[in-house]
Amino acid sequence: MPDGEHEALVLAMAVDTVTAALASTVVGRVVVVTGDPVVDLAVREAGAEVVADVPDAGLNPALAYAAAMARPRGASTPGLAALAADLPALRPEDLTGALREAGALTATRAFVADAAGTGTVLLASSPEAGLEPCFGPNSAAAHAASGAHQLTGAWPSLRRDVDTVADLADAVRLGVGPRTAALATRVPAVTAAGNNGAHAGHGGLVRPGPTPWLAAARRWLRAGLSR
Repeated sequence: MPDGEHEALVLAMAVDTVTAALASTVVGRVVVVTGDPVVDLAVREAGAEVVADVPDAGLNPALAYAAAMARPRGASTPGLAALAADLPALRPEDLTGALREAGALTATRAFVADAAGTGTVLLASSPEAGLEPCFGPNSAAAHAASGAHQLTGAWPSLRRDVDTVADLADAVRLGVGPRTAALATRVPAVTAAGNNGAHAGHGGLVRPGPTPWLAAARRWLRAGLSR
């Protein structure tokens, strides 16, 4: 699969994720940190705010910077969360449920593991706590070790991140957003999987194997979500 098509899919998934996040009844703002003008334009059109990735030092520094931008020192704000951007099937109600559960805890930080149980798709912090992101390999274990509480609700569309063709096929069966769906039928393996499910004919563009990290916020969005 050509690199340009792969990047188009990753950006489409991010835009669909932003759109779903903004549709949640408990989300006030979505802030994306990026230095890529293509990403900047696409997520602004979806309704997100954009700030430049000043740290330019990787995912966790970008997340910490976004948290500071979304919640300046001394400001009154309900809380923050970092959300994976490769959630093309995300349903607003699943995100709402997870954020409400996080907000009801006495713990100051909480996270949701991905479908495999090893990664993290959502990290939330209470108003009085820092975000303290620990993303990277085995981030679910890293977040648990840092003291964050693991949320165990089902929330299938929230947990369904996309790293492989098989992951995308699962997302298609759940029902992906319009930007991702517009890139359907370009990967035969995904199209065939879709034909066996409720969303026949949908497809995608993920190359086999793990999706590489993309520095310009195409793989992850750095989000400040109020709850």
